[in-house]
Amino acid sequence: MNKAIDTPVHLIAGHWLGAWAWDDVLGQLHGQPLRPIALTLPGLDDADPDRLQRTLEDQARAVADALSHAEAPAVIVAHSGANAPVTLVLDRHPELVQRVIWVDSGPIDDGSVFAPDLPGTQQELPLPPFEQLAQQASLEGLTPEILDRFRSKALSEPAGVLTAPASLHNPARHAVPTTMVCCSISSAQVRELVSAGPPMFAAVRDLTDAEWVDLPTGHWPMWSRPLELAEILIAAASRRDA
Repeated sequence: MNKAIDTPVHLIAGHWLGAWAWDDVLGQLHGQPLRPIALTLPGLDDADPDRLQRTLEDQARAVADALSHAEAPAVIVAHSGANAPVTLVLDRHPELVQRVIWVDSGPIDDGSVFAPDLPGTQQELPLPPFEQLAQQASLEGLTPEILDRFRSKALSEPAGVLTAPASLHNPARHAVPTTMVCCSISSAQVRELVSAGPPMFAAVRDLTDAEWVDLPTGHWPMWSRPLELAEILIAAASRRDA
């Protein structure tokens, strides 16, 4: 009898973050019928002397390579700005993905660019002051200790990741089973925005197999509510209809 293969679950954090961002969640996932693997994307590894030259393509290739070495179709957990490389992977290799779980995030559309106005001479985007960051994303639930860790461990994001437009061609990406974990904006609010038709939500409108889960907290639930987030990930990753 063949031994059952635990579902590979690749966890990818957003801008400025590496695999370390999932430490509080990983402790809750071990012991489940899952094989959690936290990834550090190219450009966010402080041991890489050329990290600021890494690009969005480098990040997408790294995720695809990790999936290709899995023993079974994997679950991808994509937080925040990980949406760009993960959407590229869904476009190119939908057969490698059993389910994608967006954590306060979502797929992007063809031609999307995260920071189109970043000056061409700027090599990197450092983590902004928290007063500025709070105007862009909710810091709810983050204690001073958590913010200190965030600041001390965060790395600047390479410009080549932020200024590259996404080139997407495969509509099969829309059919990959999807879980939308809504944190800083509720699922009801997101659905209203999707219905209203802003271009940034076009890719969400195209999803054909999506479930919605609310986890009210700030934009970094892996720190503010790690236990509850882990429970959501376990339930979504364990679904047999994925």
